[in-house]
Amino acid sequence: MTARTDEPPRPASAHAAGTGAAVPAAGLPREYLHSALLDKLGLAVVTGQFAPHAVLRIEELEERYGVSRSVIREVIRVLSSLGLLASRRRLGTVVQPAAAWNLYDPHVIRWRLASNGRIDQLRSLGELRSAVEPQAARLAAQRASLADASVLVSLSAQMWATGHDSNIAEFLKLDVLFHAKVLEASGNEMFAQLNSLVTEVLQGRIDHGLMPHIPNHEAMGFHVDVANAIQRHDGDAAQMAMTRIVEQSMDEMGVIWEDAQRPPAGEHPAP
Repeated sequence: MTARTDEPPRPASAHAAGTGAAVPAAGLPREYLHSALLDKLGLAVVTGQFAPHAVLRIEELEERYGVSRSVIREVIRVLSSLGLLASRRRLGTVVQPAAAWNLYDPHVIRWRLASNGRIDQLRSLGELRSAVEPQAARLAAQRASLADASVLVSLSAQMWATGHDSNIAEFLKLDVLFHAKVLEASGNEMFAQLNSLVTEVLQGRIDHGLMPHIPNHEAMGFHVDVANAIQRHDGDAAQMAMTRIVEQSMDEMGVIWEDAQRPPAGEHPAP
C-alpha cells in the first residue's frame, strides 16, 4: 500500500482541532500552513460550523485564521475539488451540502469521523466494507499469486502474535496492511484503490475510542482463516471468513459506542 504524503495531520476531534482558532503562522513552512488550514476549514464545513449555503469571504478568513490570502485560495481550491465548497458568480465561495461532498476521499472521511456523526460515518463505511471486502477475498482466492498468499499468511500470523501481546499500534499497522493486501490480491484495480478507505475506518476506531484495549481473539482467528483460505484457493471460505471480520467489527463498534454513551451508575440520561 502506497503511503500518501499530501494528507494533513489527523485531527482528534472537531473540538480539539480548534476550527475557529487562528493557524499558527510564525516561522512555519507554507506546506504546514496549507495542511493546517485545510484541516480547520474542512472540519468547519463538515461539523456545520460553516452552514450549507453560507458564503465565505476571503478577507474574513484571512483575518480569522491569520494566514495569507494565497494560502486561503489554495485551500479553497482543494476543498472545492472535494465538493465542500463551490464558486458562484456574484456570490463568491459557497459552502456545499453533504450531498455534494466526495465521501470517498480520505480527507472527508477523516473530518466526518472527527464530527459528532462519527458513529453514522463508521456504520456507513462498515456497510460498504461488507459489500466489497468479502467479494475481494473470494477473488483473491482465485487470483492471488503464491507470493501474495504467503504475505497474507505471514501478516495474519504477525497479527495473532502482536494481538496476544496487546501491542495495539503494531496490530493496527498489520491490520491495515492485511486488508490492503486482500484488496490488491483480488486483481480488481477498483477494489485495490479502496485501501485508503479501509485504512481510515481502522485508524478512526483507534482515534475515537471505538477499539477494545485488547484485540478480539476471535477476529484474529478470522484473519488467519481468510489468509489460509486464499492460500488454498477456497473462495467460499475466504468470503465467509472476511464477512465474519466485517460483521464482528461492526458489532464490536456498536457495543463500545453504547457503553460510552451510557450514563454512569446513579445518573439518568438527559431528557
